[in-house]
Formats: sequence, C-alpha cells, structure tokens
Amino acid sequence: MSPRADVGGELRGKVALVTGASGGIGGAIARQLAAAGADLLLHANRRPAVAQQLRDELDSQGCAASVVTADLAVAEQRQTLIEQAWSWQQRIDVCVNNAGADVLTGAVADETFEARLARLWRVDVLGTIDLSRTLGARMVERAADDSDRAILNIGWDQAAQGMPGESGEMFATIKGAVMAFSRSLAGSLAPHVRVNCLAPGWVKTAWGESTSAYWQQRAAAESLLGRWGTPADVARVARFLVSPAAGFITGQVVPVNGGFRYGQLERLPPSE
Repeated sequence: MSPRADVGGELRGKVALVTGASGGIGGAIARQLAAAGADLLLHANRRPAVAQQLRDELDSQGCAASVVTADLAVAEQRQTLIEQAWSWQQRIDVCVNNAGADVLTGAVADETFEARLARLWRVDVLGTIDLSRTLGARMVERAADDSDRAILNIGWDQAAQGMPGESGEMFATIKGAVMAFSRSLAGSLAPHVRVNCLAPGWVKTAWGESTSAYWQQRAAAESLLGRWGTPADVARVARFLVSPAAGFITGQVVPVNGGFRYGQLERLPPSE
C-alpha cells in the first residue's frame, strides 16, 4: 500500500529529517512519517545504499525524499548536514534524531570501554545536541506562520534506573544525557517548537536478531507484554508525537517498552 494511501495525512506539507534512516528504527520512522504525508530527508552514514533504497521506495509511492550522508561524530559533517537539510526545501518542520553509534556489533565491539563510550558521546549526544539546537533555532525564526513544529530525540527506557554491566553503564550515561537535554531544550524552544524524547526498551534490531538465548529470554521477561518490541512499535509512537495530534505534549520522555517488568533478572539463567 502506498504510504500516501494511509489514513491520516496529518503531516501533509511538512518536511521531516530522520537521522539514522538506514537502520531498522530509523527506516520504520521514515515510513510512518511518509505515510502521514511528510516529505523526507533521509540521513545515513555507513550504509547510504540502504537509505537510497528507502528513498526510491518512498519516491515510487508519491513521497518526495532525498538522502544526505554524514558522520555525526565529526562536528564539520554535522554542520554540513544541517545546511543541506535546511536548503533542501528551505525549512525543516520535523527533526527526528534517531542516529546512534553501533558499539555492540562489528569490529568496534572489541574496542575499549573508553573508546566505545567516546564514540557514543560524539554521535548520540553531541549529534543530537547540535542538530536540535541549530535546527530548533531556525524553526523558531519561522514561527510566525503558526505551523506546528517538533523535535524528537531517542533515549533508553532503562537509563533512569540503570542496568548492570558495561553496556548498561555506557547507554545509561549516553541516553540519560539525551533525555535530560531534551527536557531542557523543550523549555528553551517553547512555545514555538515541541521537543520530546522516546525511550525504547528491548527492540529487535540487528543486535537482537543475533544475540544469545539469555538476552532473548531477558527481553521478553522484562516486558509486561512478554515480547520484544519492533521498530514499527517505536515508529508509530514517533509519528504521533511529531504530529499536531500531540500539540499539547512537550518536554516528555515516553517509554516504548511494553511496560517494564521489574525484578525479572534474578529469575533468569546466568548470562553466557
């Protein structure tokens, strides 16, 4: 079904930037925003061909879409991305800062804790801050036309209470920073631009597809709904939060985790 045939059209006439659009969650969010009627600027870094395939898919279904590449760990490339994004259609109405460094798979997974933490900081935190502040300021400048504008960032549901282990220490630090920043930015940009943050739980992306039986069991056990989340679960909430239907929601961190179930870790077999 063409995304333009989906019920709604609540973002028709809007221009949206989705970073990390070559990933599972980013691609799902882009498809949902296209279904709502938005034109899409798709950012990628390591996998531009995937973003280009998504662009072609959306274009064939009536959505204006374009691809831009940048390594968000590099300040100069972040600024280039901002300029390219704004100049594409001379505005951005929706910015979804979904891009995140992958430090769990591939060669980078074998680097030191400090190296992986530094990579996460540059991409997830500084990337989100730079894009949000600069594009947010430009959105405010266009506020005279009274069009609803929104920024959506990506946190982590366990950042608030923490999770033992190196991965928990890294992601709680990084995503906790993104969540705190989002709340503060909402105050800075109000009332012209709404800023919210999604906090996904166990979502089956590339790592979830190949992880051990322990983590498969744990992901299901820690959800009241008893299953992994999917990129589509996250994307549907993202679509709502950036739409006019959420026009009285800002400064919020919204968990998408099937209801976090506490106290399950001690009931599972030891990690492999």
